[in-house]
Amino acid sequence: MYTLGLIRRVAIAAFSAFALLAAVACQNALAQSGLPIRNIQVSVAPLRVSVGDPTASWVQQGLPDQLAQALAGRITAQGGALVVRIDYVALGPIKDSSAWDNISGVAMIGGVQWPVRATAKYQASAIDQVMFEESNHRRVAQLVQALTYWLARDL
Repeated sequence: MYTLGLIRRVAIAAFSAFALLAAVACQNALAQSGLPIRNIQVSVAPLRVSVGDPTASWVQQGLPDQLAQALAGRITAQGGALVVRIDYVALGPIKDSSAWDNISGVAMIGGVQWPVRATAKYQASAIDQVMFEESNHRRVAQLVQALTYWLARDL
């Protein structure tokens, strides 16, 4: 009787250890999942046509560096080129001292396209009316950061 209980406990402990090991291995695989990327290209030509500069320039300056940093662990010579085309940026109207801003476009790797978009909530301050270009730059930077997060997570 005592031997049967001991065998059962050993079996439960072994199964639990195996389940824990499998969970840890799965978590590590998910952390490194995603398509391998060779290089990153950002196109803002449609954005430049629709809203012009300086908005298009701000996206062109910020997005490649943030994507390179967020995807650094997936960059390899065997990967495909990541091309991100930004089509639209909308800075929403400020209502009750905040605004919802949107950015959208398309991400492509190896000929496969995914629509991408992100939304960010901007908290306005009293100085925004005087320094509207700086506040718009901050808003675009927040959108670029939000889009980078979603691209790094979903690709």
